Amino acid sequence: MEDKQPIQSKLTSLDQFKSWAKENGFIFPSSEIYGGFQAVYDFGHYGYYLKENIKNLWQKAMWQERDDVVSLDSGIFMHPKTWEASGHVGGFSDVLVEDKKTHKRYRADHLIEDQIAEDSFEMPNFSHIDDEAIVNALEKKDMDKLTPDQLATIIELLKTKSPDGNDLAEPRNFNLLVKSNLGTTDATFNEENVTYLRGETCQGIYLNYKNVLDNLRVKIPFGIAQVGKAFRNEIVARQFVFRTREFEQMELQYFIHPDMNDEVYAMWKEERMKWYTEVLGIDNASLKFRPHEKLIFYAKAAEDITYNFNSMGKFDEVEGVHARSDYDLTQHAKFSGQKLDYFDQEKGERYTPWIVEASCGLNRLVMMVIDHFWEMEKIDETGDGKRDYRTVLRLPKHLAPIKVAILPLSKKEDLQNKAHEVKKMLQSDYMTEYDETASIGKRYRRQDEIGTPYCVTVDFETLEDNAVTVRDRDSMEQERIKIDELLNYFGDKI
Repeated sequence: MEDKQPIQSKLTSLDQFKSWAKENGFIFPSSEIYGGFQAVYDFGHYGYYLKENIKNLWQKAMWQERDDVVSLDSGIFMHPKTWEASGHVGGFSDVLVEDKKTHKRYRADHLIEDQIAEDSFEMPNFSHIDDEAIVNALEKKDMDKLTPDQLATIIELLKTKSPDGNDLAEPRNFNLLVKSNLGTTDATFNEENVTYLRGETCQGIYLNYKNVLDNLRVKIPFGIAQVGKAFRNEIVARQFVFRTREFEQMELQYFIHPDMNDEVYAMWKEERMKWYTEVLGIDNASLKFRPHEKLIFYAKAAEDITYNFNSMGKFDEVEGVHARSDYDLTQHAKFSGQKLDYFDQEKGERYTPWIVEASCGLNRLVMMVIDHFWEMEKIDETGDGKRDYRTVLRLPKHLAPIKVAILPLSKKEDLQNKAHEVKKMLQSDYMTEYDETASIGKRYRRQDEIGTPYCVTVDFETLEDNAVTVRDRDSMEQERIKIDELLNYFGDKI
């Protein structure tokens, strides 16, 4: 067999990504038999296991390998005052615009950015505009932080229309918290007794800070980390699973003395970037830090870890590392009337801890990993000089949803029985899959595409020599291994 040819392509669009993910059992549109449900997705068999593998690696790095971080699983519902204290009720919003004819809703910043990105767009003169924020947004083509009034000025300047070519209503704020009538009837559901699905998981950590401090014998510095669902009432969520209305967060909140802020912030930046490269196997060149250009008033520093998505053609955020000062505990102490400070007995000092946060979206990490390791390559697998293509998901072995596929060469009963014996022997240690449908070549390609590192083929010789053929996903090389040596073989390989 000739050497493999250079990789020909990566994922080039979100449409290609969506199609591949559905066809290969990774991610499905939610409620598809009813026409779908916008911005909600279901993780299929392989997507679920990939997500769980990433989650387990994060938990291992946070809890198992550290002595200064404890775990938590807080409730999705919290007291409504939580969201008043955090600022979400008053300030957690995007700017909405509505098509005056169709009444379709859009995010104003996205609509303007899409207009500016069009090849035929010519930026009008805006030298007469005095608002520095508007000028900066137009120069950088980034409208995310502007107010409704500022966006209204830009819409008027650019003569922005809806995608259907219609005039737009005045921009207005749209709160992203998802309201619920938990514990109420329709008759009593009003703004006075409203509850919310949590908009972020970190608030549950802040509410449990005192419980952890009082009951788990921790001392500052220490962290609380958790994985859980969060919900946001996005106006128009887009970019596949990059931005959805229901998503899973993995968050660390690390409590420190104020004097430790710079040192601890730098430490967590380094630790988190190292996790992406050394644990997930993402190339350094595909990752970079992006500092926030405008810090929220209570933040002392904020940077995002961004990944260069082939499918989106740009770097975008996968994790935020933020120095949040003492804002969160101070706010909850104020609204709850409870003391949330810390007394250092050794130093005789009392203070409200500062917090360094590391927060990432699990859905985005699944998307990043697939985007990074998906490849289309030319091969000559038969050695006859004819070029063929295969799609291969070159996941690091510890990330692969299925570790070993067991394939009987034919559907002969004696081969099936032997293949099931091999599967039963391996499945206690590894996620395995049995596949007897289609030719052996097609089955190899199927496993390549979902990232399975090894295929074990049970053939007629197996019945004579009690050995199987093990095929490597990446090199496509094959070797003969005795069945009773397989557990040790894969123990060394995986």
